[in-house]
Amino acid sequence: MEQELKHIETQEEIALAEKKARKILTSLGGWKRTHTCGELTSDDLGKEVCLMGWVQYRRDHGGLIFIDLRDRMGLTQVVFSPEHNKIAHEQAHVLRPEYVLAIKGKVRKRPEGMENPKLVTGEIEVVVLEWKLLNLSKTPPFLIEDRIDVSENIRLKYRYLDLRRKKLRENIVFRHKASQSIRNFLNSNGFLEIETPFLTKSTPEGARDFLVPSRLHQGKFFALPQSPQLFKQLLMIGGMERYYQIVKCFRDEDLRADRQPEFTQIDMEMSFVEEDDVIEIAENMIHALLKDTLDMEVSLPFPRMKYSEAMDKYGLDRPDTRFELFLHDITHVVRGSNFRLFAKAPLVKALKVPGGAVLSRKEIDELTEYVKIFGAQGLAWIKIKEDEWQSPIVKFLSEEEKNGIQQILGLEVGDIVFFQAASPEVVNDALGNLRVRLGHRFDLIDDSKFNFIWIEDFPLFEYNSDEKRWEACHHPFTSPKQEDIDILLKEPEKARARAYDLVLNGNEIGGGSIRIHSYDVQMKMFEALNIDKDEAEEKFGFLLEALKYGAPPHGGIAFGFDRIIMLLLNAKSIREVIPFPKTQKGACLLTDAPSYVENRQLRELGIRLRKTKKD
Repeated sequence: MEQELKHIETQEEIALAEKKARKILTSLGGWKRTHTCGELTSDDLGKEVCLMGWVQYRRDHGGLIFIDLRDRMGLTQVVFSPEHNKIAHEQAHVLRPEYVLAIKGKVRKRPEGMENPKLVTGEIEVVVLEWKLLNLSKTPPFLIEDRIDVSENIRLKYRYLDLRRKKLRENIVFRHKASQSIRNFLNSNGFLEIETPFLTKSTPEGARDFLVPSRLHQGKFFALPQSPQLFKQLLMIGGMERYYQIVKCFRDEDLRADRQPEFTQIDMEMSFVEEDDVIEIAENMIHALLKDTLDMEVSLPFPRMKYSEAMDKYGLDRPDTRFELFLHDITHVVRGSNFRLFAKAPLVKALKVPGGAVLSRKEIDELTEYVKIFGAQGLAWIKIKEDEWQSPIVKFLSEEEKNGIQQILGLEVGDIVFFQAASPEVVNDALGNLRVRLGHRFDLIDDSKFNFIWIEDFPLFEYNSDEKRWEACHHPFTSPKQEDIDILLKEPEKARARAYDLVLNGNEIGGGSIRIHSYDVQMKMFEALNIDKDEAEEKFGFLLEALKYGAPPHGGIAFGFDRIIMLLLNAKSIREVIPFPKTQKGACLLTDAPSYVENRQLRELGIRLRKTKKD
């Protein structure tokens, strides 16, 4: 910035320039913009135009002053020349980055050799005939350009400035195009866009609710919806048949790069459908989205994989299928091993990495620390050398066990094998995530690919060992397979859900199910979840009552809109595609939210806070 303003070097000169600028501040005064700063070309030579925008750069070349004028659409170079307006040229010395201007001038060709082929407007410039200064700007805390390196916290604090940068601006424009594509597709396929309430009843849906106290009903609380799940089912019972919403949802959960406490969901529900009907409409919507935003064709239908196969081969129910490193169950090979960890563990799996023997001990130690995030106690490994297997655990393995591992994995010199031995949950989670990390480490992943895959046949329940009870894998309104209804109470571990997730490059982007539309089956589901009739009536009475009035078979799906945009743009974080995101700790640095409120407001709500040390 200082290089662009060499004529202003001291604080005194800066203050003097600002003082002069304030004297010429004015209003639009009836001026109308004729063009954006991103559209003028050599076809417009000789036209008189009016442009408005912000000063990106100013270059003082003595006799001439050049300004790169920026708006949302792009940049146009404008020239202040004493030959065309001496006063306008003289006053232009006060201009600084991010000042807001309106200029009237004539389009002319840039001098030969001065063209900028990177810009749509790169062949022309506008010579200023008159101009207006519409507003001043403090010196921004960072340059409004993409190539600068500035901390994310600073960018979030000054998000309105960050939005002026080309990359972030393009992300938000892309987001707009994506939402329009989705709406156009669903509108043309008989869906109705219907809004559902934000202030609703607290119901258990897998994460903590954000609660809103009621002033009129003190002691009671609304909850912000984690999803419109119950309302969209009520819309189907109400005969709307096809509903959608691009809607804000709220979950008070631990955050990461692709999570926000408030997020946007593409919510869909359809009546008189089965799994294939929902999957087909979802695939066609994704096809239209990629065509409209990236001009990309994807092959339909997307491949499908059973949950059991995904867990067996990839360790995760959201497999990244862009590369072929697979997990292998070797439990039967090492069941009687002298290596006690292998001998006693419920599950032992191995992951072979071709050429992975190049990993240093320091890198292996780092990977060992990494898998501990997922509950693993450590990470066993073997390097396959020319004449030996190198590892601290080799001495505990018999020749028969080594031959069995060799036969299953097809080991070659230069490979490394990683092992996990523990509960199935820990083994799969640790090795599944390690697989992805190693895929990046060894450049096995083609980032230009978009690999979609459906995961089907999920378990209906998962066991909560802490609370000693079964929980719904998705939510308690997911329909069991018809043939599994009779085993809900007797063998819940075998019950399968009529659920389906869509995965893109190892990220779940959408999930849905066929819903329970029978009152009797819904009550049986609650019984399997140890929710008695009184509790069910208290929490879900309105839905249970509605199910008694001719609920049609129905199902749907919800897509994480922010996550889809992040993946399509290959952004590093979901925060890069949301206009005003929260930090990883759920705070808004721009508005300083959450914040304390006055005691008067709390008294009106009938709330008293415990005394606590303020931040």
